[in-house]
Amino acid sequence: MLFVFGTRPEAIKLAPLILALGETSDLVPIVVVTAQHRQMLDQVLEFFRIDPDHDLDVHRPGRSLSAIAASTLDRLDPVIEQLVPDMLVVQGDTTSTLAGALAGFHRRVPVTHVEAGLRSFDRAAPFPEEVNRRAVSQLADLHLAPTPTSAANLAAEGICGEDVVCTGNLVIDALDRAIATAQPPEDHRLADLAADPRRLLLVTVHRRESWGAPLRSVGRALGRLARERSDLVVVLPLHLNPLVREAIAPEVAGLANVLVVPPLAYGSFAWLIDRADLVLTDSGGIQEEAPSRGTPVLVLRETTERPEAVTAGTARLVGTDEDRIVDAVTGLLDHEDQYLAMARAVNPFGDGNAAARSVAAIRWRFGTGSRPEEFAPSR
Repeated sequence: MLFVFGTRPEAIKLAPLILALGETSDLVPIVVVTAQHRQMLDQVLEFFRIDPDHDLDVHRPGRSLSAIAASTLDRLDPVIEQLVPDMLVVQGDTTSTLAGALAGFHRRVPVTHVEAGLRSFDRAAPFPEEVNRRAVSQLADLHLAPTPTSAANLAAEGICGEDVVCTGNLVIDALDRAIATAQPPEDHRLADLAADPRRLLLVTVHRRESWGAPLRSVGRALGRLARERSDLVVVLPLHLNPLVREAIAPEVAGLANVLVVPPLAYGSFAWLIDRADLVLTDSGGIQEEAPSRGTPVLVLRETTERPEAVTAGTARLVGTDEDRIVDAVTGLLDHEDQYLAMARAVNPFGDGNAAARSVAAIRWRFGTGSRPEEFAPSR
């Protein structure tokens, strides 16, 4: 089984499945990384002790999405030709995901799509992820949907029956494993937060569709919150992209209660999620991770392909407007009833058994096992 991935989020979500398959005697995982995100990917691989079998090394600073896709296809095809895998596995909606699925399709290798069926129903948000995942759905043979909502999205597109299994989201498996072994970050400023009585606001922001004025608006909101609330500490692991850093960093410069840090190793980030009182993010994965720790999430987007969180009450869409962000954060910090309503909502994304269900679904697809009992949030 050939796993193809290239970014930090893909690695996090595929790691539990790769490790679970590695414990079997009949299913052998072979890991191919595109290294679309070099440094951030390597951190996750090191944490989960996964050594890639092949490294396509497509990352170059400033490289376009088309160049990443073309390079991945060109370098992956001979690997598939050489190995002749029984199945190719991709995750999510990145450029590596799309290129990997297309390469497998070209070589007539059955493709399994992990975290299948997410939809924002807006081709431009998130960009290019929404179109990527729709395209992969047309290339895949087995769709491992993380939630019943995702499975229903696929059914609405005519993809259903034996081709779809609802497994729960592997990110919950990954987070449970990380928190069980997590140590405080090496950065003493972060480690000291374990005993800090202030509320902790964890912020991640990087979406391509928010570059420019929207990101500057988010930065201004963070600056206002930090200046107005001495009871709050903002932790901002700032994305490496210069366009993100140039928009956000000037707005929070010199504020003692804003800790701007480099992207963190996964174990340290898991520790922070567990410590945080509130998360402000445009990331997809954290919308799933934080609710499992009872942490409310404010989403810096107008749409989300994870509506389950909004429906369940664990997340709220706030967009990138400065005033709207400040009002939302302040409201949750100042009104305990609002905060607890979100913190106590049931996490709709997983129960920590997604890897076991995924292994069972793959065996079932190969005809060597029975169809697994599917994930349902009420269980």
